[in-house]
Amino acid sequence: MRDLRDLAGLLLGFMPWLLFLFLSGHTLASLERGIIISLVVSVVFGLRGLWRGFILQWGTLIFFSAAFVLVNIMETVWVAENMGILTNSFLAGLMWFTLIIGRPFALQYARAALPKEQWHNPGLIRSGRFITIVWAVLMTISAAVSVFRKADIVSLPDWVYFDISLLIIISGLAYTTFYRRKKRMDREGMQSPNN
Repeated sequence: MRDLRDLAGLLLGFMPWLLFLFLSGHTLASLERGIIISLVVSVVFGLRGLWRGFILQWGTLIFFSAAFVLVNIMETVWVAENMGILTNSFLAGLMWFTLIIGRPFALQYARAALPKEQWHNPGLIRSGRFITIVWAVLMTISAAVSVFRKADIVSLPDWVYFDISLLIIISGLAYTTFYRRKKRMDREGMQSPNN
């Protein structure tokens, strides 16, 4: 049950990005609609994270606010045409940024589910940093795939790129869930009176 709760918390953090992936489509109208919906969702579902100062939530809000201004209001064609690269690069950069400033985004989510006296546990900090690195690498790969797509070196159908992006996100969610479960089982095994 705890694994589902942890996964739900992480999914809420990524909800605007997932919706954008599914809704942005291939037309300017679908892109504008995807931006509006993702912006609204980033506020509605991310309100708690915004109040807690979660960097992923704030970065998401900033990104979709800027996208709304640049695409929906100012009609900046270059931004609309390069949204795939911009989206993935921003998300990857945001994750690397949280590592550089010493506030890994995964650690913020982990701490939210734990009592305050456990927040400075070295194992927790190491795990939060490691999971954030995995996500940053995955999003960097996703950004590279977007650049590859835009360069049009090999002409592949759009669904291939969509599936790759989705697979990368699912891989990150699955890895995070399994990693957390393994760490929790290791801790519980060490605390068992039979050991």
